[in-house]
Amino acid sequence: MWTALFGSVETGIIYALMALGVYISFRVLDFPDLTVDGSFVTGSAIAAVLITSGQSPIIATAAGTAGGFLAGCITGILHTKGKINPLLSGILMMIALYSINLRIMGGQSNVPLLNEQTIFTMITEFWTSLGISRPVNQSLAGLGITDPSIIFTALILTFIVKFITDYFLKTEVGMALRATGDNKSMIRSFSANTDGLIILGIGLSNALVALSGALVAQQGGFADAGMGVGMIIIGLASVIIGEALFGTKSIARTTFAVIIGAVVYRIVVTMALLADFLETGDMKLITAVIVIGALITPKLIESRREKKRRLRKKAELSKASPADERGEQNAST
Repeated sequence: MWTALFGSVETGIIYALMALGVYISFRVLDFPDLTVDGSFVTGSAIAAVLITSGQSPIIATAAGTAGGFLAGCITGILHTKGKINPLLSGILMMIALYSINLRIMGGQSNVPLLNEQTIFTMITEFWTSLGISRPVNQSLAGLGITDPSIIFTALILTFIVKFITDYFLKTEVGMALRATGDNKSMIRSFSANTDGLIILGIGLSNALVALSGALVAQQGGFADAGMGVGMIIIGLASVIIGEALFGTKSIARTTFAVIIGAVVYRIVVTMALLADFLETGDMKLITAVIVIGALITPKLIESRREKKRRLRKKAELSKASPADERGEQNAST
């Protein structure tokens, strides 16, 4: 059980990068971008093909990220310049990317990375060269943790991206991006290039999604044409769960909530799959139930709070009424 939980936390931290990308498009820009399902595979496909051809895993990961950025920019261009509905723009790009991703992978639906050097094998080798891997691994072996170096590195990388995202959204361009999502007409009245901002925002969103895809492929040891199916739902679930748990009072708090939401989502799915009556094929159903619960629960909680506030206000008014009547009687006498 501990091994499964550790694996879910490790995977959740990597998928948190994808969730941050979904946060930028859905929450910051208010753009329902379905390109995510395709750009996730684009990042993994480009990284896998370059790694198998002998390129450095770091260069391959950067190239996969750039591929996702380009895909996102095209989606933004379809919407802003082609005047296509944002939802339809994402669907069209997602469909196009399926064929493009197969082309990238040389017509194969799966590119294995077994026995290839990846970012994670580089991390493990570096961890071993420090001479502290054996005692650390032995101390954590009782919890079923075999290689903590990967989760530490993924955590550092994810929080670096988080802090960069926080900083960017507080810059002049970032604030214009947020304003575009809040009120496009208002920000356009200040002579801001909203089309360019949308293209940039969707590009950055899909760049983070593709980065996550490249890392997931290297962690899992393969890139597959179907690995992006349902990514948008997973990203939304992570965002919704995180916001429900931690709120959205500030940018830094929200991005932290998204990361924790991605980890919590993975833990919940893992725990659900450990149940005897559920199978691996039920994962999409579990995801749907989690999203429904995350959407309904905050509203139910807020409804109960509102009901309590009304009852409290009613009680206060009922207490104040007799006092007012006594005051009027004293005044008349």
